[in-house]
This record gives sequence, C-alpha cells and structure tokens, in this order.
Amino acid sequence: MDTLDNYRRIIKEVLVPYTQIPYSYAAIECKTVFDSENDSYLLVTLGWDGVKRIHGCLVHIDIIDGKIWVQRDDTEDGVTYELEAAGIPKDQIVLGFHPQDARKYTGYAVA
Repeated sequence: MDTLDNYRRIIKEVLVPYTQIPYSYAAIECKTVFDSENDSYLLVTLGWDGVKRIHGCLVHIDIIDGKIWVQRDDTEDGVTYELEAAGIPKDQIVLGFHPQDARKYTGYAVA
C-alpha cells in the first residue's frame, strides 16, 4: 500500500471512533468531514446546549507534502499519540498548532 494511502487510512481509523462517543450534557454530535482529494480531515461538533448553538472544529488534520499536519486537536488525550501508535513515524507528523520556532522542541517534524 502506498504511504499516502496508508496515512489516509490511519487518519480515518483514528478519527471515526470519536463519532461514537456520546455527549452526556447536551444534544451534541461529533461527525467526520473527510476530503481525501485535498487531504483534509476534520472532526466537527454540532448541536444544541439548551438555547446555545454548538458548532466547531474539534480536530483538523491535513496531509501536506507527504507529512501529517495536526492543525487543531481539542481532544482530551490528543490524536497525535494515536496516529503515532497506529504506525505514523514522529518525523512525519507536524504539530501545526505550535509556532514554527517551537516545533523543534516537540520531538515531532518541524515542517
């Protein structure tokens, strides 16, 4: 299997289980938005908490120049660890939510 196809498969396998976790305090759901053509993968939360509308991005991952860019990760434990455990090497994961000059200290790819 091609490396990029493998990365796409892993990202989907890591994100889909989050859609099965129920929210106990409100009528909120988590859904995936996968754009394999442009290599952009999202977890979106939406629904209602009483009269307040909930709509936001929980996780945003892109594949850019063959590397996994974690652009946003608001999960409790972090999807980065799950991506790594599923077989994506640390030197292929960029923590895009960190400033460029701080990435060299993360143990992950800088770009």
